Amino acid sequence: MKKVLILGVNGFIGHHLSKRILETTDWHVYGMDMQADRIEDLLANPAYQSRMHYFEGDITINKEWVEYHVKKCDVILPLVAIATPSTYVKQPLRVFELDFEANLPIVRSAAKYGKHLVFPSTSEVYGMCHDEEFDPENSELICGPINKPRWIYSCAKQLMDRVIWGYGMEGLNFTLFRPFNWIGAGLDSIHTPKEGSSRVVTQFFGHIVRGEQISLVDGGHQKRAFTYIDDGIDALMKIIENKNGAATGKIYNIGNPTNNYSIRDLAGMMIDLAKEYPEYAEGANKVTITETTSGAYYGQGYQDVQNRVPKITNTCEELGWAPKTTMADALRGIFDAYRGQVAEAKALMD
Repeated sequence: MKKVLILGVNGFIGHHLSKRILETTDWHVYGMDMQADRIEDLLANPAYQSRMHYFEGDITINKEWVEYHVKKCDVILPLVAIATPSTYVKQPLRVFELDFEANLPIVRSAAKYGKHLVFPSTSEVYGMCHDEEFDPENSELICGPINKPRWIYSCAKQLMDRVIWGYGMEGLNFTLFRPFNWIGAGLDSIHTPKEGSSRVVTQFFGHIVRGEQISLVDGGHQKRAFTYIDDGIDALMKIIENKNGAATGKIYNIGNPTNNYSIRDLAGMMIDLAKEYPEYAEGANKVTITETTSGAYYGQGYQDVQNRVPKITNTCEELGWAPKTTMADALRGIFDAYRGQVAEAKALMD
């Protein structure tokens, strides 16, 4: 019976992972976050109350609680991070302070108490790597110039990976996982009309629901390999289980190379799918597509990556895992999940 500490338990990965743990294992979840809206149903479920332990707090403030629970639990997942590109550009210091500085003491505590640290790296660490597929063991990690603050997230995450690897050389049991554009319900709020304030699928979805214009940054030609959240959680569960220590000291890309589409393709697929739903059709028929520049959309400190395809050979072989969900099914899962929230999202036009 494992005890799993999830910092950022109310986040996108955190709440999906908690649900899976409680539904399919006898493990205990100890979770901290500043809000609990995404996990309310788990907290209210009598079947889970003996195994779901929630504390409302902030990793930058409640440091004693965090250290105590690192010591108490078996597996540590520090999922607290800023991961929206508009913030990298506008508030780079905030990104560094939370994503690196606030997480470093947690890494050190995991090393001190001999715990399995499962740390979220990111596909962004590869930066503008020129490889056709990004290899966790061999690809070069390429960031842009200092005057493009977009790269502070990539750089801070890469430095943390290197620090964790260093602790691994001194005995830390760690696994680094790199999510490649995980998508699903609960990724960001669809009730956010502001451009650039959430990630692309949620942003487009909100615009479709409200019948708004969709802006394609630099023509929308950049491609991403999208991964459905359920597939990502499948891999994470295997990492946490860590059968025979297979995941110890490893770096895993968790992505779906077959779901590699341009942002322009994504917009088209989402509009077409929305027209099949009575709840969304009215909004979808009003959507217009326009083009904008990255400078106008995100700010002058932005730079983009044209292709980002994961090499997942070691993930599949060592974890006995494979992504299963097609892009069409992934998008349908998202559209199904929000059918009851259309009226609220539409109200944001007022």
